[in-house]
Amino acid sequence: MAGSSEGVGDKELPPILEQRCILQSEALSQYIMETSVYPREPEALRELRQMTATDLRNVMATGPDEMQFLSMLLKLMNAKKTLEIGVFTGYSLLATALSLPHDGEIIAIDTNRKNFELGLPFFEKAGVAHKVDFREGLALPILNELTKEEKYKGWFDFVFVDADKSNYMNYHERVVEMVRVGGIIGYDNTLWNGSVVAEAMAERPFPWYIMESRDAILEFNAYLAADSRVEICHLSIADGLTLCRRLR
Repeated sequence: MAGSSEGVGDKELPPILEQRCILQSEALSQYIMETSVYPREPEALRELRQMTATDLRNVMATGPDEMQFLSMLLKLMNAKKTLEIGVFTGYSLLATALSLPHDGEIIAIDTNRKNFELGLPFFEKAGVAHKVDFREGLALPILNELTKEEKYKGWFDFVFVDADKSNYMNYHERVVEMVRVGGIIGYDNTLWNGSVVAEAMAERPFPWYIMESRDAILEFNAYLAADSRVEICHLSIADGLTLCRRLR
């Protein structure tokens, strides 16, 4: 487990990775990290987070507070079989692997194996690499193949989606049949840097890459709210997290 002295070093990391919470006060976000998240973060997970923070694309990593929450949720669910769409260096994937039992199974999908391999030594250090079945390629074709197999109908306890936002609805239509009744699907970035209320925040400019996907997130959020197959909980943790519990 990480010690209290490690929180000091975390202050030196690039701020883009650490300030992912939509809380108005960055100081309050940092307080949560330093008192509740970093001191309890497993060593391999902390090291992977710090390595990822040195990457120019570190904004793609899931927030540490969000993963602490999801790790507890997985344990409360007694989850054993999970699916992850969008891996990057594997911070969220490692947090999931650490939360599953020794015989847990994770299918992880990403278009870039090299990014995953950057994080792989940390999986090996933590003794959880055997839980991960990494599939390289575009998610939709891989999901289409999985849905053809009877085995994967209602097979997963938990699905985590953190990939291209324009395909969230397409992913949902496939994974909602692959997660068991009572299982959970988590969608990351569903507040999309606060841009979902961009009209009410005209004084705050958003980068082009945020505005480019904003309409897709708005459409997806409305789509989930009307989907009778699931009940939803939209959380304001990190960049927004929507949990969907399959009802039927």
